[in-house]
Amino acid sequence: MNTKHLILAGCLLSVITAQAQNLLTVNADQGTDIISRHIYGHFSEHLGHCIYGGYWVGEDSPVPNTRGIRNDVVQALRDIQIPNLRWPGGCFADEYHWMDGIGPRDKRPKMVNTHWGGVTEDNSFGTHEFLDLCEQLDCEPYITGNLGSGTIEEMSKWVEYITFDGESPMSALRRQNGREQPWKVKFWGVGNENWGCGGNMTADFYADQYRRYATYCRDYADNRLYKIACGPNGNDYNWTETVMKNAGRQIQGLSLHHYTVPNNWTDKGSATLFTESDYFSTIEKTLFMDELVSKHATVMDRYDPAKRAGLMVDEWGTWYNVEPGTNPGFLFQQNTLRDAIVAAVNLNIFNNHCDRVKMANIAQTVNVLQAVILTDKDKMALTPTYWVYYLYKVHHDATLLPVSFSCNKYELNGKKMDAVSVSASRDARGKIHLTLVNIDPNNPQTVETELRGVKANRVTGRILTSAKINDCNTFEAPRAVGVKDFKDARLSGGKLTIQLPAKSVVMLEIEQ
Repeated sequence: MNTKHLILAGCLLSVITAQAQNLLTVNADQGTDIISRHIYGHFSEHLGHCIYGGYWVGEDSPVPNTRGIRNDVVQALRDIQIPNLRWPGGCFADEYHWMDGIGPRDKRPKMVNTHWGGVTEDNSFGTHEFLDLCEQLDCEPYITGNLGSGTIEEMSKWVEYITFDGESPMSALRRQNGREQPWKVKFWGVGNENWGCGGNMTADFYADQYRRYATYCRDYADNRLYKIACGPNGNDYNWTETVMKNAGRQIQGLSLHHYTVPNNWTDKGSATLFTESDYFSTIEKTLFMDELVSKHATVMDRYDPAKRAGLMVDEWGTWYNVEPGTNPGFLFQQNTLRDAIVAAVNLNIFNNHCDRVKMANIAQTVNVLQAVILTDKDKMALTPTYWVYYLYKVHHDATLLPVSFSCNKYELNGKKMDAVSVSASRDARGKIHLTLVNIDPNNPQTVETELRGVKANRVTGRILTSAKINDCNTFEAPRAVGVKDFKDARLSGGKLTIQLPAKSVVMLEIEQ
């Protein structure tokens, strides 16, 4: 063999070796843990144009609406089958007094939104409007109560007003305001970020407060409350330890907040103008979610080995500098393919930890932070992140399938991470779904897959990608980034070979 042939053979061996590192095994006949559909939840705060202009335009608006709620936004969210919606905050929750948001709208008192832009809140969107929105969306409400500046009596009466089916002052007030039958509201947050904007409390003080508040949040009739305690800020494992130790028996869920900030909190970086180094940092900080969930779950296991309480990641997503020329308190940012990659990676992490993670809520649904929808008067655009939720809805309430995976690395400036993220599930019909993310923005990846325990007969797929990692959807070009059919998955001899383009999210459906 001459030198030329040796070089070619060596190159071929290098390619085969590199491709062979992407080896995925899916144990399709196993799996016991269920991926709760509530992992695919959303969060909407009285912040910027999330509520006003995002959902709520008022009944007299020229924007098509049902009782003041935008029809286009409702239909878009129904199309991704959102399972729950968290409201009214966020930091806003711990300055919100719910009785200001009921009764005739022209008689509701106004307030200053001190956290977000210092704007005047007219309380035209309150409890009845929110619960109407959830009914239109066919999703479960998740209400966060005011522990920071409110009282136990105030929160107790809110639960009674909404859920009590008998005769009482609160149920009579509800009927007076137009709602005869009580609503079903299962999920209740007992405060929000009480280590910070919700009161700057210590973990010990909050745990005592939680026990008091939770005691007076009653179950009425067959409405059983799922009470969610304020959990840690990022990697504050001491907070989790203290709250679980002191209040764990009264907790059904413990929240966790973690945002992906590429640079730092002083200069977070641009949503659309970023380098590959910025991109790498963004994904690196996204992957930290796996460590956070694992370590907080380990602490919870010490006090709740039966995993009775859920870890609720009820605020997560990217956080950049606001778009130039917009109100800095409104947190409006564009949304690119980079954000879609972040969302898909996070959702794979939550799926793979579904034994403990029972809910997650991206921040926020419309016009704020990592929004899935952008609006401007009568215009609407669906972001790349929206299309991840469209692809991943196949995992709702499906059985997580165990996988083993070894893959190539994405390297930059001497640092590296796994190039591919994956999760797998089996739905009630027996169909298997794989969601794969090629994090590498430059190189395609070939994934050789063994499907153990099943005989696969057919594979179909959809893909989300674009020419550039910073491509986005605008009101002028709302369909620039979207999903398409995916044809580069092949079954042969019981093996599945997947060709993932660079910077892509792929969903595969496998039928037996």
